[in-house]
Amino acid sequence: MIKLVIFDMDGVLVDSEPAITQASIDSLREAYGIEAKHEDFKEFTGMGDDKFIQGAAGKYGKGYDVKLKLRAYEIYTAHKERVKVFPRAKDLIQDLIYSGFQCAVASASDLVKVKVNLEMINLDEPIKTIITGTDVKNKKPDPEIFLKAAETAGISPANSLVIEDAISGVQAAKAAGMTCIGVTTSFEREVLLEAGADYVVNELYDAYEIIKNIKNIK
Repeated sequence: MIKLVIFDMDGVLVDSEPAITQASIDSLREAYGIEAKHEDFKEFTGMGDDKFIQGAAGKYGKGYDVKLKLRAYEIYTAHKERVKVFPRAKDLIQDLIYSGFQCAVASASDLVKVKVNLEMINLDEPIKTIITGTDVKNKKPDPEIFLKAAETAGISPANSLVIEDAISGVQAAKAAGMTCIGVTTSFEREVLLEAGADYVVNELYDAYEIIKNIKNIK
């Protein structure tokens, strides 16, 4: 039985990739005077913002310093209106909670960014379990972040379900022994299925009926 639904944040609940990418571009410009492009970051989606910025910087022969991420977060926060909440994201969380499911967020980003995103979603019922990139040593596709979310919530991995948009996130969910629903905001259906997703939806709220109908985890 599914008792816990773990949401990835970026690309699942909010469309934040354009916002954090632009903030990262601005940070790299300030630090190095380079003009990184949005496509420079694509392959690092879902791996955490350190890797997200580091990977793009490396394409221009530049090293990484955590100050790049911190500056990107400052820009991200100052322009939080760039963050777009996906349709019915709030409805899905609240309907799951009202239906008796626990909900958690497990995001590779830092807490400061997660808080901005949650502020934009404006939930009536707050999510109690929030695990961020600073809470774990190993980033996705390592399963640590999802295992920690389940442990914190007091639910076994076998009774946990992850909603993810990224290849690395799907792989992490399956490595954690959890059911995974992929949402096609960042990658196509076939790519998510190949990564190991048990189900794939095009619209986030479509996950609600899937979760309600899952009775047993193999």
